[in-house]
Amino acid sequence: MTTSADSKEVRVRIAPSPTGFLHLGTARTALYNYLYAKRHKGKFILRLEDTDDERSEENYVDDILAGMKWLGINWDEGPDIGGPHPPYRQTQKVDHYSHLANQLVSKGAAYLAYETPEELAALKEEQKAKGQPPRYDNRGRNLTQSQIERYLKDGRVPSIRFKVEEPRVVTWDDHIRGPMAIETIDLGGDVVIVKSNGIATYNFAVVVDDLDMKISLVIRGEDHIHNTAKQILLYEALGERLPDFAHVALIFDHEHHKLSKRVHGEKVHIDYYRRQGYMPEAIVNYLAQMSFTPTDGREIFTLAEAGEIFDLERVSKSPAVFDLERLNWFNKHYIKSLPLELITERALPYLTSVDKSGYTEKQLQDIVGSVREGLTTLADVLPATKFYFEKAPTIAEDLKQSVLSGQHARAILERALQELSKFPFGDARGCKQVVDNIGKELGAKGKELYWPLRLAISGAVSGPDLGIMISTLGTASRLQTRLEAALSR
Repeated sequence: MTTSADSKEVRVRIAPSPTGFLHLGTARTALYNYLYAKRHKGKFILRLEDTDDERSEENYVDDILAGMKWLGINWDEGPDIGGPHPPYRQTQKVDHYSHLANQLVSKGAAYLAYETPEELAALKEEQKAKGQPPRYDNRGRNLTQSQIERYLKDGRVPSIRFKVEEPRVVTWDDHIRGPMAIETIDLGGDVVIVKSNGIATYNFAVVVDDLDMKISLVIRGEDHIHNTAKQILLYEALGERLPDFAHVALIFDHEHHKLSKRVHGEKVHIDYYRRQGYMPEAIVNYLAQMSFTPTDGREIFTLAEAGEIFDLERVSKSPAVFDLERLNWFNKHYIKSLPLELITERALPYLTSVDKSGYTEKQLQDIVGSVREGLTTLADVLPATKFYFEKAPTIAEDLKQSVLSGQHARAILERALQELSKFPFGDARGCKQVVDNIGKELGAKGKELYWPLRLAISGAVSGPDLGIMISTLGTASRLQTRLEAALSR
């Protein structure tokens, strides 16, 4: 069997259907295609399988393109940028599909089928009642001329079905799963390739598109394995060379449910994680290593680094499990390690509800920098930094009683007020030294010294380093307001 592995140029693609928002599974498949193209200096193509008129929507198209760009998975050819093999939307190729389907009819490899939806539904029910798997019984293969004339007189509009010959075993060497063999008896009978409304079905359109766009390798989910067998038969009937195939294991949750909108709601969508404050670098890193392990065992790598080391032979055949805690681990890493300027820029949209006008750009970076060690997502930045933007934080009653009523609490707050001029704002170490000097004078240290000040400044007894908090406030007036409010309580 001849495949396009003989072709010199590597061309891979992602072909989402705009019937929903960008899914985690689609994003991972797109990522693997992208990385394969980068590793082999090939082309990554984006096309839209948008022939489902009832469910396809332009807002889904916008979401898919925006989500891929946000992740950094950029394409070399696509509906928005064009390319040498247009068009990149199936709805713009309807006549082309019909022309090729009719060629198969003229060759005897396909035929016009006149069954109504009601007749096909009745066939399914009959098979179900007998405990048989649903399959088309090929009843439309050998219609007489009088039967065809009667159907046409009744106003029936035919679909086009491709003949699936049985028995036969369809084989291919999968780049991930190894040798594959599917019996044609398991493919459900002759396959509709053009519906009665003139629209090509998935299995036919995808074959034509991959041929037109000279795709050399198809990387997709393992739920397409039986589709691959059908498509191989179509490639052969069209007399064309096959691409290679690689089928990636699906993504499940911890309860072994396939990730789906029905079970998991919006938590399967990339945009959900963007809105929740996850970093694109973290999602890409997590999705890349979900089923792929580099030879050196590393866990942290950038998109560019992944493009240098990605290898389909090291992609696991076992189902992947989506682990939110694992994603959180990656997200924390990138929040802590990426440049503070970038983290601040991305964090600011989560701070729209507070008045930031009193702080300079540098001070806002200091504010974000003071808390980022404790952030899991960027959305956490609001509760973590809110005290910086309040005149005085709210203090819980139990903390008032347990901390502000301590032996040295009032004296510590009063001495801090008296020493305002000595705090070198902007110098975290210097601010901490002033506090420690107050502790020495009063004979207080540890929690007894730090907690009253922490509570007065932030409303909590844990959080950023005390010296950093005082330094980041930026002015004596901000510290004074908080100390006086705590003393009044």
